[in-house]
Amino acid sequence: MPQKKPLVIVTRRLPDAIETRMMELFDARLNIEDKPMSQAELIEAAAEADVLVPTVTDRIDLGVLSQAGPNLKLIASFGTGVDHIDLKTARQRGINVTNTPGVLTEDTADMTMALILAVPRRLAEGERLVRAGEWRGWSPTSMLGHRIWGKRLGIIGMGRIGQAVARRARGFGLSVHYHNRRRVHPDIEAELEATYWESLDQMLSRMDIISVNCPHTPATYHLLSARRLKLLQPHAVIVNTSRGEVIDENALTRMLQGAEVAGAGLDVFEHEPAINPKLLQLDNVVLLPHMGSATFEGRIAMGEKVIINIKTFADGHTPPDRVLEAMF
Repeated sequence: MPQKKPLVIVTRRLPDAIETRMMELFDARLNIEDKPMSQAELIEAAAEADVLVPTVTDRIDLGVLSQAGPNLKLIASFGTGVDHIDLKTARQRGINVTNTPGVLTEDTADMTMALILAVPRRLAEGERLVRAGEWRGWSPTSMLGHRIWGKRLGIIGMGRIGQAVARRARGFGLSVHYHNRRRVHPDIEAELEATYWESLDQMLSRMDIISVNCPHTPATYHLLSARRLKLLQPHAVIVNTSRGEVIDENALTRMLQGAEVAGAGLDVFEHEPAINPKLLQLDNVVLLPHMGSATFEGRIAMGEKVIINIKTFADGHTPPDRVLEAMF
């Protein structure tokens, strides 16, 4: 007798190829309209599903998990971060959680490097100037920015993405420094010519550019607090392609307004999709709509990982991307 297909409920629209394969393999219920589910809808989905496939914008919190049905044994998240899932409650209820690590590394590192270039060289300002019809031709003193060659880059979070950023940074002549919960292997340090700082405070006060590449966990919430941001030199630039909650956004905004820090490149925000209106008024900030991992190749690879995790679990094995704890 054929094995019953698991009921898989997907919270958002995924690439066509992924949805088609899910329909072939599972009893899949898709979100054709791509409208974000409300908490009530997430609760209803959790009550029915054998497998729930949320995205990083779905809050799978205590309120949702406390009403999960007895059949829900796997949350196969479409994304790398897991800060949107109450891992402790999931573990207590015997629900496995998987994510999609590794496949977004190069895409996110590319975007990080793009912002590292864009902010000091004022690329967004120049583009707006041209589009507004206000450019009056080349001038020796027009749109002056700063070179990045020879500057110090401080990477917060030296995991896959942090290391990929470091490899790119070396090609642009940046001196690589990093802070991480654990020091990386000496061979990696040697390859990247990276300097380790046990003290984040000491690193921040000496860097020209800071790149945030750590996950959002309780330990990293407002890791760059108002106090720590004050340690930055006035010429420093901050780039964040990780999670908005890692930075005290209000404090950063005040410092950008007061020229206490030179600029910022932000792909993520503390309360996204809402953005601090004051940030929108600043010329020294490049703002992007959380698109660091937004490539066709990356989204397909994410979906393939979700499918592998579900299929492996449904076949009675431990899924390859099972999340044991949030790490920094």
